[in-house]
Amino acid sequence: MSPSRNSKNTALKTDKALREQLVKLLDGGEAHAGWRTALADIPENLQGVKPKGAPHTAWQLLEHMRIAQWDILEFSRNPKHISPQFPEGYWPATEAPPDSRAWKKSVDAFGRDLAEMRRLVGDSKTNLFERIAHGDGQTILREALLVADHNAYHLGQIVLIRKMLAAWPE
Repeated sequence: MSPSRNSKNTALKTDKALREQLVKLLDGGEAHAGWRTALADIPENLQGVKPKGAPHTAWQLLEHMRIAQWDILEFSRNPKHISPQFPEGYWPATEAPPDSRAWKKSVDAFGRDLAEMRRLVGDSKTNLFERIAHGDGQTILREALLVADHNAYHLGQIVLIRKMLAAWPE
């Protein structure tokens, strides 16, 4: 095998390994509770409860994660995307879900957008390192890492809120 062919094979393996690790990172669950676990089975009557000393409810955090993740995904793939006004556009208007279907609807949307981000970074046609043309230096790699980091931070807060409300399975 020629050195250039060997280098190309190594680069392809490295690229594939990076994409696989990014997908795992986006899913979470390796170093902390994954999103499905953190958001599952929260009693409806506790979704909008703010424990003493906590700055947010689980509902506020879920909606904030959903909105921010959607914004990052759309920025990553749509040059015409316009982000919400910061910071108010990234938070729900209420501390509790507006109705009994809102929590599930938000979790489902969060999951769909996360799957789309996973598809984007997992696609070998996506250049992870190229600057996003309509951005100011961002790359898909940076945006994927931002989603993973932001979600992990707020999922940790949701787990803490659940523990404070005695709504976390032991």
